[in-house]
Amino acid sequence: MEEPRPEATELPAADAQRYLENWRRAEADFENYKKRVDQERAESARFAGMSLIINLLPVLDDLDRALMAIPDKLAHLSWTEGIRLIQRKLLAILESQGVAEVKALGETFDPSIHEAVGQAAGKEGEVVQEAQKGYTLHGRLVRPAFVIVGNGEPLETDLPGPS
Repeated sequence: MEEPRPEATELPAADAQRYLENWRRAEADFENYKKRVDQERAESARFAGMSLIINLLPVLDDLDRALMAIPDKLAHLSWTEGIRLIQRKLLAILESQGVAEVKALGETFDPSIHEAVGQAAGKEGEVVQEAQKGYTLHGRLVRPAFVIVGNGEPLETDLPGPS
């Protein structure tokens, strides 16, 4: 029987060190991959209901419009209070899922969260009226606020009157 040659069975120290470094790098890459997959999975779960929320926002808008259209003489009736309660309950459910209203009225126009649909008298670049509310889900914009922006002309109440 022939004995194995010592140089064939023993890896040189440099090769062993290189293999160890490659193994450590591969292990770190795999750990980073696992973390990235976990983050993506968590984000997918957070935003899984976005399509449902997008479909519910027009219902909330309709309830808001219905409440604003109720004449003062009917505002005290029990059915109007029922509509108010439904609107509040729907808003509370949406908020519990991470939905928040985009602040608009009186804010400086921000094209990343506001969509200008017109201009009117008022401070230039400031939102003077909100045509439709905007919403975010966990900080991500779901729907921009449709706003009317001030054009720099003074409001009629700011004009000097006859002396």
